[in-house]
Amino acid sequence: MSPSIITLLFLLFAVVMFVFEKIPLGVTSMIVCIGLVVTGVLDVNTAFAGFIDSNVILFVAMFIVGGALFETGMANKIGGIVTRFAKTERMLIVAIMIIVGVMSGFLSNTGTAAVLIPVVIGIAAKSGYKRSRLLMPLVFAAAMGGNLSLIGAPGNLIAQSALQDMGLKFGFFEYGIVGLPILIAGIIFYATIGYKLLPNHDVADDGAFDTSKDFSDVPPWKQWLSLIILVLTVLAMIFEDKIGIKLSVSGAIGALLLILTGVISEKDALKSIDLKTIFLFGGTLSLAAALQETGAGEMIANKVIGALGDNPSPYILTFVVFILCCVLSNFMSNTATTALMVPICLSIAQGMGADPRAVLMACVIGGSCAYATPIGMPANTMVVGVGGYKFMDFVKAGLPLIIIATVVSMIILPIAFPFFP
Repeated sequence: MSPSIITLLFLLFAVVMFVFEKIPLGVTSMIVCIGLVVTGVLDVNTAFAGFIDSNVILFVAMFIVGGALFETGMANKIGGIVTRFAKTERMLIVAIMIIVGVMSGFLSNTGTAAVLIPVVIGIAAKSGYKRSRLLMPLVFAAAMGGNLSLIGAPGNLIAQSALQDMGLKFGFFEYGIVGLPILIAGIIFYATIGYKLLPNHDVADDGAFDTSKDFSDVPPWKQWLSLIILVLTVLAMIFEDKIGIKLSVSGAIGALLLILTGVISEKDALKSIDLKTIFLFGGTLSLAAALQETGAGEMIANKVIGALGDNPSPYILTFVVFILCCVLSNFMSNTATTALMVPICLSIAQGMGADPRAVLMACVIGGSCAYATPIGMPANTMVVGVGGYKFMDFVKAGLPLIIIATVVSMIILPIAFPFFP
């Protein structure tokens, strides 16, 4: 069996396993990585190169920096600010979405949602509003906020890593060119028409989420230092070119400072690292390498281009890439979708002679639109029980948001990231 066929079989295996999640995502990723070595498609060094990628260091560092904000209770304090300004349910929804969206731009969107879910449940209990109407906007804002910056979501860095291999890159806030208008449009939608689409369920109290962690014994200096170091780390990343320090190094410095100053213990720092993301990222990069080396990615790209005709319109191709990633993302992990589609999209771009940045931007933004099912993102899954949601609740409230995100993207992408500049 040829290496390209073996690679395509592993790709098919990865897609099926990512969709049904019968085994953990990270385990699927490692089966593919090891399988490609055992079958002789890749050598050991190439297969495991993803684990020494600079973006893995950045992941680890930012998990620790974000973890410190959560462990000290500073994230809860930020979340609690919303109650001071929100006088009506609509205002509360807008306030929650703004806070969550902005935080998700610089922290793990899953982590942001995980910390603020109990905060919002507490707000709902105090205000008398139904939590089912507040939690869904929260997780949608977390997904949209992930596209405000380079470090907002793992998928953003997966695309960046692929571009770096070609000597290209996205700027720190370049995802925000498309991500910010989508977030603003989403907030306006749920403050107006979408407000009526939010589920209206009565939910019994869930002790696990209603008992907020007590941070009263955490010294205020730890809380403020966690925020200051986070801000300085993000500023260093924004001005990467000016100061000449790589993103991963800035992140590592921030993480080390938090541990050395005692803001977060070594034990809590290690606990905050999401190894599932690391294994998923590192393992799927081996699949990306195999798709490229064996020509399997090029075969898929040729099929896609062939199906679109001899001279496909850049607008149609942008739309096809966006929708394909969007659909996949609602039935499997959005990170897995991006990891899977990035090498295929790169092959499509090379086959057409198009700008890889344009294709990958459509891929990443489309892959983040996991609003219509409870399984597209970990944050969606987290609120199913506590919000009393059913599958169709996500379809009714999330599908219009996908349409909005698609329209906004199709207007901005061809202007900001043309296929043939």
